[in-house]
Amino acid sequence: MAATIVRSPKLSLSLSTPESTTSNLPSLNQSFFTPLPKRRRCISIYACSAGDQSNSAFGGEIKKGQAIELNKVNDENPYEFNAKDSPNPLPRPLTSADLNNMASQGSRLRVAYQGVRGAYSESAAEKAYPNCEAVPCEQFDTAFEAVERWLVDRAVLPIENSLGGSIHRNYDLLLRHRLHIVGEVKLAVRHCLLANNGVKIEDLKRVLSHPQALAQCENTLTKLGLVREAVDDTAGAAKYIAFSKLKDAGAVASLAASRIYGLNVLAQDIQDDSDNVTRFLMLAREPIIPRTDKPFKTSVVFSLDEGPGVLFKALAVFAMRNINLTKIESRPLQKQALKVLEDSADGFPKYFPYLFYVDFEASMADQRAQNALGHLKEFATFLRVLGSYPSDSGIA
Repeated sequence: MAATIVRSPKLSLSLSTPESTTSNLPSLNQSFFTPLPKRRRCISIYACSAGDQSNSAFGGEIKKGQAIELNKVNDENPYEFNAKDSPNPLPRPLTSADLNNMASQGSRLRVAYQGVRGAYSESAAEKAYPNCEAVPCEQFDTAFEAVERWLVDRAVLPIENSLGGSIHRNYDLLLRHRLHIVGEVKLAVRHCLLANNGVKIEDLKRVLSHPQALAQCENTLTKLGLVREAVDDTAGAAKYIAFSKLKDAGAVASLAASRIYGLNVLAQDIQDDSDNVTRFLMLAREPIIPRTDKPFKTSVVFSLDEGPGVLFKALAVFAMRNINLTKIESRPLQKQALKVLEDSADGFPKYFPYLFYVDFEASMADQRAQNALGHLKEFATFLRVLGSYPSDSGIA
C-alpha cells in the first residue's frame, strides 16, 4: 500500500519593528555567502514544499543559485579557509563573543525547531535552552533561515539517531548556510501509541507517524496488524488525528503530544529498541569561544583529491595526535556529482567526489586540534570548521 502524506499548515515566523518595510528585504534565493543583516526586520519565512522528510528525502538537491562554491573564501568567517589558496598555516583563532552569556543574564532566547508543538525536537530545544521560547518551523530549511535573518536566536535540529542513522538533509544545510554549531544535546526517544478518547487498540486499522518512527516501532505495529501511513512528523500525526477526530486511526508520537492534543495513550514505550537516542545540534549566528577546561567536540567538513590512500592520510592526522573521532559521514559533492572523466569510456563518471564530515573529541583551543587541521590543510582541497562546542554526555 502506498504511503499517504499528510501535511501540516505552513507556519510563518515574523518579527515586526516600526521602521521595517518589506520592500528592502533580501531574497530567499540569495547566495548563502551574502552578508547577514545587522538588525532585525519584519520578515515572514515560509517553508518550501519539499515533500516528506523521510530518510530518503534528506539528501535533496541544491537549488539553482545555491550551488556550493568550495573555493570561495569568506574573510569574515573565522573558521573557513581554502587549503590551496590560503597562505596561513592555520585557521584564525576563535575570538567571537560567546552568545550563551545571553542565557546566563536571564534573556529569554527564541529557539527554532522543526515540527509542531509536541515534537521531540521541541523537547530537545527546551532541554538545550531551559525557559526558552520554542518556535516551530515546518521544514529544516526554515529553521536555518530564521536564525540567519534574526527572527530567532538559535536553532536545535536533529543530526543523527542511534537507530535510523544520519539526517542527511541537515548535513547538506550545514554547508549551505553560515551558521555555527555551538552545542549538542541528546534526547531519548520514547514512542507512544495515541488515539482519540474512547478509541481502543482493537478499533484501530491504521497508524500515522514519521517514517523513521514507524520503522522504529515495526515489531509492535506488525503484531497489532496496523497499516502504516507516513506523514511529515510525529507530533503532526497526533495533531491530525485529534483535529480530524479519527476513530479508526492512531498516531505514534510523544507523551507530550498526547497532552497537547488531548489524545489517549493506548501504549507507551512501543519502540523495538529501548536504546533509541537522537542527537541534536544547537546552531547560532556566531561561534563560541573554545575552552580546554571541559570536554569539547569539534565538527569539520573537508574534500579531497581522488587518489589511493588520500582518505587514510586525512584521518591519520587525528590518529597520530591521539584525537578520537566520534563520527564520520560522507556526502556527494553535488556541484560535481555528474562530472564525467575523459577516460570514462562508457559515459559514466569513474568516481563521485565527496565531502567528508568529521566530529572529533578536542577543542579548537587545543594545540593538537590546531596542528591536526594544519596538517589536513596541506592536502585537503577544502576545509571548514563547523563548530567547536561542549560535549553532551547526558541523555534525558
